[in-house]
Amino acid sequence: MSSVHFLTATVDLLAQQVNITPEPPPGSQGLLKIVNWLSWFVMLAGIAALIYAGGKFAWERWHGGAVEAPKIVLGALVGGIIATSAGTIMTQITSAK
Repeated sequence: MSSVHFLTATVDLLAQQVNITPEPPPGSQGLLKIVNWLSWFVMLAGIAALIYAGGKFAWERWHGGAVEAPKIVLGALVGGIIATSAGTIMTQITSAK
């Protein structure tokens, strides 16, 4: 039996015997409240970035300057997608079997 096969068989055996269920530690409600506030501020910053980019679009169009507003919009959209889906991503990673 090769060492890789032995290691794989050992990990499979341990995975069947160990049952781990995540549970928040005592007193974690305060930390969860801070995380919820932080996510709210991230979404607010994304909305502010989109409003700023809209104004910058108009300014660049009016004065014929360099086109930088699409980068701001793209950054705000990608950041918003990551921020709003972070909880779902972590749930899927931690519950994967």
